[in-house]
Amino acid sequence: MLAQRLVEILFPLFALVALGYVIGKRHRPELSGANRLNMDVFTPALVFAALAGRQVDVLAYLPLVLAALVLVLGSGALGWWLAHRLQEDPRTLAPPMMFNNCGNLGLPLALLTFGEQALAPMVVLFIVSNLLHFSLGVWLLDRRARLSHLWRVPSVLAAVAGLAVGAAGWTVWPPLLTTLKMLGDISIPLMLFGLGVRLAETPIRAWRLGVIVALARPLSGMALAAAMIGLYQLMDGAWRLEPLQAALLLLFGALPPAVLNYLFAERYGQEPDKVASIVLVGNLASVAFLPLALAAVLAS
Repeated sequence: MLAQRLVEILFPLFALVALGYVIGKRHRPELSGANRLNMDVFTPALVFAALAGRQVDVLAYLPLVLAALVLVLGSGALGWWLAHRLQEDPRTLAPPMMFNNCGNLGLPLALLTFGEQALAPMVVLFIVSNLLHFSLGVWLLDRRARLSHLWRVPSVLAAVAGLAVGAAGWTVWPPLLTTLKMLGDISIPLMLFGLGVRLAETPIRAWRLGVIVALARPLSGMALAAAMIGLYQLMDGAWRLEPLQAALLLLFGALPPAVLNYLFAERYGQEPDKVASIVLVGNLASVAFLPLALAAVLAS
C-alpha cells in the first residue's frame, strides 16, 4: 500500500530529526565539532564514494544539472519578486527560496526511497545546489566576498575528484572504497540528528514570513521540476531525464530551506532572526509536503 510505503520511507527521517529536537531542547548538546567533521570529512567521503564507486557518464547527468540550475535560479527569481511584494529585503528572502535542504533531508530521502542507485544522481543535485550556494548565495549577501573560497569546500573537492575517477573508469582500491563508504554512512544519520538539534535552537520571530516561504518554496520547486520534466519529454531521447532522475528532481523541488541559509545570514548580518524563522517553519512544513511529493513519485 502507498500509505505504508510512505511511512516506511519518512519515519526514519522524521524520527531522527525529532530525536535531535528533543535532545536539543533538553540537553542543548554542543554539536559544532561534530557538524564540522560532517561537513569536512563524512559528507565528502559520501560524495566521493557515491561518484567514484561506479562508472560515471558525466554527459548523462547534464540534463539533470541544467534542470537543477533552473529550479534554483527560478525559485530565487520568485523569491526576489515575493520579497518586493511583501516589502522585505530580497537578500533575506531569496536565498531560502533558492537553496533547499538537499543535504540533511535530500540525501537520506533519496536513499530510503530508491536505494543506493539514487545516491549518485542525488549527489549531483546536492553539488549543484552547494556550488551555487557557496558562490552566488554568498555574493548575494556580500558583494565583496571572495568566490575563490568555493574551491576550499571539501564536498566540492570530493565531487570533482569522484567525477574524475568515475568518468575515467578507474577502480578505487576496494578496501579504501569500503573505508570511505563507512565514513559516508556516518554522515546521513548525523545530518538528520544535527538538523533536529539546530531546529531546537532556532528562534521564531517571524511566523508570517516563515509560513509564506514554507508554502512558496516547495510549491514553486515542484512546479518548476514538473515543467522541466515535461519539457524534456518533448525533446530527443538523449535529453530526456531517466525515470529515476525525474523522480529525484521532483523530490529535490519539494525540499524545505537549508539550515545553511541561517548560518550564512548570521555570518553576514542579513536579518538572521527572520531567516531562522523561515528555515524552522519551512522544515516543519516538510512534514506535509514531502509525503505529497513522495506519493506523486511512487504513484507514477
